[in-house]
Amino acid sequence: MPFARELAAIGRAWSTLADADALWAICIRPEARHGGWDVAAFYATGAAEIEAVLSQAGRLGLRTSGQHALDFGCGAGRLTRPLALHFALVQGVDIAPGMLELAQRDDPAAGRCRYVLNTRPDLAVFQAGEFDLVYSSIVLQHMPPELARAYLAEFARVLRPGGSLIFQLPTHPRWTVRGLLYRCLPPTALGVIQRRLLGYAAPMRMHGMAERRVRGMLAAHGVEVVAAAPVAYHPDWRELRYFCRRR
Repeated sequence: MPFARELAAIGRAWSTLADADALWAICIRPEARHGGWDVAAFYATGAAEIEAVLSQAGRLGLRTSGQHALDFGCGAGRLTRPLALHFALVQGVDIAPGMLELAQRDDPAAGRCRYVLNTRPDLAVFQAGEFDLVYSSIVLQHMPPELARAYLAEFARVLRPGGSLIFQLPTHPRWTVRGLLYRCLPPTALGVIQRRLLGYAAPMRMHGMAERRVRGMLAAHGVEVVAAAPVAYHPDWRELRYFCRRR
């Protein structure tokens, strides 16, 4: 199966991160390390993001509510839960069983959220045209570009005509000290630095993709990029949030 080795490595890394310090691995803040996240505050960041992003999408004329939404790379359900305020059913997909266990724990939107473990480099578990919205945030960046492109093609496949695709993806590292390391060092060396010097339980690899490549690939799959807005999750990367519509 194409990408099987890469995906297996990603799955092992995120399972390790889920066991070690799941909430911090999802939302990295220095003060929240080693179990320092207040659980309510952690989930409040997801609610704030969804409300802000869907408001922006609505101003762009995109669909922001409906029957069925997909949260790709859902982790602990930080974004899945607030999406359930706008959609009758939200499917959260992740590669790490430990993350999905957290997502289902004390979920106030449990009746409208379902969580799916997916270790395949596709979304064959879902039918074509199944979703009104596909959403993904701080996920695709951890995959090599060829795997990210495969999932973007799958996003287009499972999105129904007129549906919305909203996702975040870096373009390239900035000219910061850490940005220079991302530019110059191979991923294996960066992983060693993260584990041995920064104390990460497992490496979090970062990748970018040029905006023109993203736009061209999505257009080839019938998806129009309505807007690409700057977003700042990582100070060492230039990042965009793409707002798209399935033709």
